[in-house]
Amino acid sequence: MTTTTSAAVEVDGVRRRYGEFEAVRGVSFDVRRGELFALLGTNGAGKTTTMDLVAGFGAPDAGTVRVLGCDPYRQRGLIRPRLGIMLQEGGLPPDLTVTESAAMWAGTLTDPRPVAEALELVDLRHREDVFVRQLSGGERRRLDLALAVLGRPAVLLLDEPTTGLDPESRRNAWRMVRALLADGVTVLLTTHYLQEAQELADRIAIMQGGEVVAAGSTDEVVARHPARITFRLPSGVRLPSPFARTSAALGRDPASHTPDKPVTLHTDALQATLTELLSWARRHDVELAGLEARPASLEEAFLAVADAS
Repeated sequence: MTTTTSAAVEVDGVRRRYGEFEAVRGVSFDVRRGELFALLGTNGAGKTTTMDLVAGFGAPDAGTVRVLGCDPYRQRGLIRPRLGIMLQEGGLPPDLTVTESAAMWAGTLTDPRPVAEALELVDLRHREDVFVRQLSGGERRRLDLALAVLGRPAVLLLDEPTTGLDPESRRNAWRMVRALLADGVTVLLTTHYLQEAQELADRIAIMQGGEVVAAGSTDEVVARHPARITFRLPSGVRLPSPFARTSAALGRDPASHTPDKPVTLHTDALQATLTELLSWARRHDVELAGLEARPASLEEAFLAVADAS
């Protein structure tokens, strides 16, 4: 199967309705070959529904979905051998062992990697003879991940893959995903962990109310939000009005200027504003206690979307 498009996944104007509820409303994005694209959003934003449509579990009510140039729902036979999927719930038979579960899944695949290799990737070789029902929640997620990569997929769909994992297991999962990306695998990821998106994603899309409300690289999305400067002023000292106007012009009022409450300035020009602030403080011999300056974070961008809903 060949295609001339540079995108491994294309979602264009997709809508999906359940009765009167429209879960996805005109969503569009593409995932380039060999990149990791992360879908972010609060619960109910439409991430999993979008992922299900990309996986071919249903057809959109409007718009189109293409995976490797094919319709994943109507051309499932062409896509399935090249697609790896990790759902939020694996649903494996509890009375099979880890090895038996992986071997059963391998039997459905065209060119599976060795079961032992897949279990080694997720650090489950030492649990290979344990029944699924005896695994911890984190171990079950790791087994789900092993099954998702068992078929050497060209496109890997990961729906909240590290939920329930301890920090070390999460870092190991990140390491494995990076190795897959280095091998040219394309990854579409949903996650609630903003650090995960910031660590792994080439590009992100933030969904809210079934729509994509922000998209681009992490730096591009974050750059749309103001930087922050915080400090405390000595008693009786007031901030000059130009700094207050800088913050107010962005729709933010500086904090009241009291010694026990920090002043917060918001600015789209962090270096220039900070330089001007320090120059003013030096000229007037003002100590800016607890001075901190930092650009906006992905968390702030995410929360700004959530607060606007």
